Amino acid sequence: MMTWNNCFSGERFGIVSSEHTSRTEYERDWDRIIFSSAFRRLQNKTQVFPLPEEKFVHNRLTHSLEVASVGRSLGEMVGRKVAELPEVSQNITSVEFYKYHLKHVISSACLAHDLGNPAFGHSGEEAISQFFKDRQNELGFKSQFTDAQWADLVNFEGNANALRLLTKQFSGRFDGGFRLTYSTLGAIIKYPCESLAKQGKKGPKHRAKYGFFQSDESVFKEVTSKLNMHEDKNESYLIFKRHPFVYLVEAADDICYSIIDLEDAHRLGIFSTEKVVHLLKQIILLNPSESEARIDKLLNLVQDENEKIAYLRAKSINALALICVQVFEDNAQEILNGTFNSDLISFKKEVKDVMKEISAESVKHIYNYSSVIKIELAGYRIMGGLLEDFVDAALTNASDRNLRHNNILAILPSQYHFSEDASAYEKVMNIIDFASGMTDIYALKLYRNLRGIEMPKI
Repeated sequence: MMTWNNCFSGERFGIVSSEHTSRTEYERDWDRIIFSSAFRRLQNKTQVFPLPEEKFVHNRLTHSLEVASVGRSLGEMVGRKVAELPEVSQNITSVEFYKYHLKHVISSACLAHDLGNPAFGHSGEEAISQFFKDRQNELGFKSQFTDAQWADLVNFEGNANALRLLTKQFSGRFDGGFRLTYSTLGAIIKYPCESLAKQGKKGPKHRAKYGFFQSDESVFKEVTSKLNMHEDKNESYLIFKRHPFVYLVEAADDICYSIIDLEDAHRLGIFSTEKVVHLLKQIILLNPSESEARIDKLLNLVQDENEKIAYLRAKSINALALICVQVFEDNAQEILNGTFNSDLISFKKEVKDVMKEISAESVKHIYNYSSVIKIELAGYRIMGGLLEDFVDAALTNASDRNLRHNNILAILPSQYHFSEDASAYEKVMNIIDFASGMTDIYALKLYRNLRGIEMPKI
């Protein structure tokens, strides 16, 4: 049974360590992520807008850093409140964890939450899924996979891919992947169920998507066991309730992307200053300690429009963070039990209504903006084309491969190599590991090279 005293662990996945350093295990998680090549690649992965040369907008890396900053604050505030709970306050180890270490767990998980997302934003995920959907009626293709494996492929999920990236032993690499603590791993499993169990938006929050691939089931089970997570008993599928820390990581992400997208849209001239001021003031005024007169007075002291939006952005993030902390505190027992079926940011109706208006404006003017649509279409073509080349080569019997097949596989980096007697699913997952790790720029160049549109440079 999960309690506030047994839902965290400083043990590391894939390693037994007795090493003592000046840093805590949880601080070391942050360092391992931020110095990784997978994290650096986020700088060339689209968040929403294409990466323009003239104006700075957010990419996956800057987004992740900002989410981590908000997550650290949420972990700090919630940690101190949990430490005061009667069942926690008598346990010295637990008090120390919640007061001093939870913030590092949440910030590290926030830092890693987008590592599994492929190039070209969410269209990259869709492109991978669509490639397999388009081949489901192709003679003999789908029959190479079990139903559960096929569900993974036609519903490719960046959340599940993040867990895989963080824990997989790639060829020639250390066992245990990043070797993070179980606490940090548990905090990123937003949807703790397998792909066949996902129910979309109409189902409970923990089954809206899925959190692990069939190839990583043993990893998932180990994490849930170490953290004493609640199993959602089901005769057909493997499903668990969310870990409490997930709600804080999710809230940090929700706060950042909803507000930062507005700021980027303003910089690119999609939204006027007046429009963004109106939307952000609604968020700020959810905080009872704020007043519109005071906000207007401070805005009148600033002439630079970008500075005005930056000021309102900071105030908006603070208002939403305080609300999320209060919702977590008020519903702590339900969150621990796994019966809290909401996210923190939209639990209160007045907050949900404001965020719904912002979401509607974002969908209408940002996510349907011409350049955003174009990069989604480009992402479909590029990712689909690369998968076609590599998957076909991988699934062709070695004795039947032609020169092109062999040349394609020769490009595959050594860490993604597979055994010829591996299953079709294992081979395909290795190709997906390669494709999903690409940056926008690398994917585009490779696609052009393989189709003779652009000759490679030596």
